[in-house]
Amino acid sequence: QVQLVESGGGLVQPGGSLRLSCAASGSIFGFIMGWYRQAPGKQRELVASITSGGITNYPDSVKGRFTISRDNAKNTVYLQMNSLKPEDTAVYYCNTNPPAMAYWGKGTLVTVSS
Repeated sequence: QVQLVESGGGLVQPGGSLRLSCAASGSIFGFIMGWYRQAPGKQRELVASITSGGITNYPDSVKGRFTISRDNAKNTVYLQMNSLKPEDTAVYYCNTNPPAMAYWGKGTLVTVSS
């Protein structure tokens, strides 16, 4: 069973950038991968997805600011987040898209605040 470990979160000022990483313990080739986030009191939402071939998709809330990428050889998925806003504050998770219950990790906390 593949385990996914997220890293790279932290405290950043509005307008700043962060790069998140998701390391998989096994091959992710062939899977559509996604980054999700859950803010306090809100439902978890998908913020980016990428196919094995590199086709990406984003909701309007992050389009133009977030970029998802993947390195199939390293079994790693990345999320570059620019122009961060306070409303981006959340715990960020990676998973397949659609998500598999067994693959949810602990996530990484991103806090955008001055």
